[in-house]
Formats: sequence, structure tokens, C-alpha cells
Amino acid sequence: MASIDDFLIINEADRGPAIADSVFARKYKLAVPDFPHHVVAWYREDDGRFSVACYIHFTDCGDILLGGGACADDRVLRRMSDQQRACVRDAGGLYLHALRWSIGHFAERFAAIFGYCGDALAERVDRAAGFESTEHERLLVYWTREVEARRRQQMVAKAFSFIPF
Repeated sequence: MASIDDFLIINEADRGPAIADSVFARKYKLAVPDFPHHVVAWYREDDGRFSVACYIHFTDCGDILLGGGACADDRVLRRMSDQQRACVRDAGGLYLHALRWSIGHFAERFAAIFGYCGDALAERVDRAAGFESTEHERLLVYWTREVEARRRQQMVAKAFSFIPF
């Protein structure tokens, strides 16, 4: 059986708006934010071209990272073979796979990664990746390291001050 890594490549892209605008606009009816960080999951098509399968935007806020604007392109999923879709399913889906990659990619730089969940599916995926509730509805956090309780409260308050993101 193939591995998801055989046909899906994830990286941080400098040119997020140029790369992911069509998939982002399709879901949110907005343009991709024009500031970093842009995580893109690329699907390698049978002809060797790459298509954006999933996109997540992250905002650097110093000691914390805000994640939002995640979207997957169902049209790309439909172009995948049955075996490839099974690999995606086994990985928990495109968003979960890209989110786990993102956590590993950003963990050294940020003590906390926050997510603001506007829908039940995003929340379910975030929780599957290890995000946990805060005292604020829809605001979830992934702690990348131990943080003292008072500092945690400050970080949560800081993330909450940016809602919605």
C-alpha cells in the first residue's frame, strides 16, 4: 500500500496568496491573508503537476501562534485514486495531516498554538491533533511545552484578544 507521503508534500510557502487564493476564496469568500505563515499540502497529480490540496494560515504573535483559515479542496480529493483517498482517510484527513505537520514545524518557535473553531468539523480535527479547550468558547490551544499557569493565562488572554482570527 502507498504512503500518504508518496503523493502529498507539505511545506511552508512564502507566496501563500498567489498559491492558495482560489481554494481559500472558495471556502471563505475572502482573499488569503497577505502575511505569513502559509502551510500548503500539495498533491502530486499523475502528470507530475502539483495542486493545493489543503491550506492553513498561521499568524505569528511573538510567543504564540494563531491558526485559522484552514481549507481543503474536495476537487483535489476527487482526483485521487481510491488507494490515495484511503491513505488520506487513514491519516485522519488532509487538514489533520497538515495540522500535525504544522505543529511539528512551529513547535520550537512557539510555546502555544491557538485555533479558533468556527465549526464542529474543525474543532473535531483540532482536538484529534491534541488541541484542548480554553475558558473561551471556540478558542482551543496546543501547548508545545510546559508553561507555568500564570503565563498560560496571559497567553490565552492574548490569543482571545485577536478573535476572530
